[in-house]
This record gives sequence, C-alpha cells and structure tokens, in this order.
Amino acid sequence: MSTGADASVANALAAARKRLLAAGIEDPLLDARLLIAEVLDFSLTDFVMKSERPVTLDENARIVAMIERRASGEPVHRILGHREFHGLDLLLSKETLEPRPDTEVLVDTLLPALKETASRKGSARILDLGTGTGAICLALLKECALAFGIGSDISADALETAAKNAARNGLDSRFETIRSDWFEKISGRFDIIVSNPPYIRTDIVAMLDQEVRNHDPMAALDGGQDGLAPYRLIAADAGRFLVENGIVGVEIGFDQRLDVSAIFASHGFSLLDAVKDYGGNDRVLTFRR
Repeated sequence: MSTGADASVANALAAARKRLLAAGIEDPLLDARLLIAEVLDFSLTDFVMKSERPVTLDENARIVAMIERRASGEPVHRILGHREFHGLDLLLSKETLEPRPDTEVLVDTLLPALKETASRKGSARILDLGTGTGAICLALLKECALAFGIGSDISADALETAAKNAARNGLDSRFETIRSDWFEKISGRFDIIVSNPPYIRTDIVAMLDQEVRNHDPMAALDGGQDGLAPYRLIAADAGRFLVENGIVGVEIGFDQRLDVSAIFASHGFSLLDAVKDYGGNDRVLTFRR
C-alpha cells in the first residue's frame, strides 16, 4: 500500500481495495471505504468530491493497520468499534454481539404494540433480556418517548457498553441496566419482554463463518445442545413478569419457528405473529399469554 506523504485518498483507496481483494474479502471496495472514512472522517460522497485530498503519513499508517486487520478476517464493525442499528450509532465491545440488520425486524414488529400501550396507559415498560449493546431496547425507546426500559445481561462488559450507548444516544434517562442471569435479579412487571437470545446449536457453533466464530462472544451464540435452551427459560418465567395482555417478542433461528412456538404454548402462550427477515427466513415470534 502507498506510504508516501503525497498519497491521495484515491491512491489510498485503490491500494486498500487491492489488499482486501487479494485477501479474498467479499466486498473489498465497500470495506476499504468504511475503514478509510473512519480515519479521515469522510462521508461516502467525500470519496468522489475529495478524492485528491492528501493523506498524511499518520493517517496512512492508521489506514494500513485497519486494512491489515480486515485482511486477516476481523469484521469491519469490530475494527471500527461501532455500528449503526435502527438509526442509532452503537458502540461494540468484546462481550457484545454485533447487532445485525435482521434484528431490526424484531424492533419493527414490537413497535406498534409498544406505541399503543404507551398512548393508552401514558407509559410503557420494556425488559430486554440479554441486552448486549442495548440495541433492541434503545431502538424501541428512541421510537417511543413514553417508554422506559431495562436491559439485563449476565456480562458486566455488555452492560457497561449498553449504558454508554444509552448515553451517547440521549436515552440514558429512560434506560437502566441490571446484571442478571435471565430473570434471576428482575422484579416488577413489563408491557413487553424482548430477547435476541443465543439460539445456535452447540455443535453448529464450531462450523460458523470464522468472522462470527472468532469475533462474536460465544455466550451470545451458543443456545445449548438443541439451540432452544434460552427459549425454555424465557417461556417458563416470562408470565410472572408480564402485565395482563403483555407481549413477549423473540428472535429465532431460521428453522426454529415450530419448536419455539411449541415451547411457549406449553407455558400458556399463544402465538400473535411470526415475521420473516429480509432474506425471507422466519426470524421473529411474538406471544401473549
């Protein structure tokens, strides 16, 4: 890659793309732009408008270091340290799952019920189990000014990250974190209980794409021997923490709709909605008791 002080943005981008292409990265141009944009504080249109802007030696060194991390298989947003989700800019950390666009489907599915409840009652309470970055709960709070949320997680690192994300998005007055193993330390009742739990079978985790396997936290992926352990825990206890007519919403794996529906049915819940993701796979289930 170019190292001289005379390097332009166009040169740096071409060199970065070439390096990522050689490393077999799927979308080398987009990834190169995202990483260079972070260093130069560029928008994607700046690459056209300011392509001849000089790149300093220091900037170039930072770009090269990031491109090498990407070439070695580290995901772009892990390198950046943050990611956009449902209009929020969220920090990532070691023990948080990187929020994916498919999870936005869970937010959008729950929003109408949340807004209806909040307007009818004057406020609404959300519990986000295994909150990670806080993505789901914070996105719901952003869209509903009368809602208040608790993000619970077993990981102190995740809770610290979620609290920072609430603050950086101006939602900290309506969001609190609780360190809890599922419902263990939770009290009170909620209008909506939501979770994107670990749902991958233990034997499949080892076969996941290396970018997921090596960089997302195992605790956020491994759903036990059949991938359904967290749903059993949630279904067994959620009734005690829901208000009357409260709703549970969960993200699921593409082949888990029937199994998860049966688990909730066995605890007196009826299926309200089953929603597919952008790829046409079953992704979100909502239940009422």
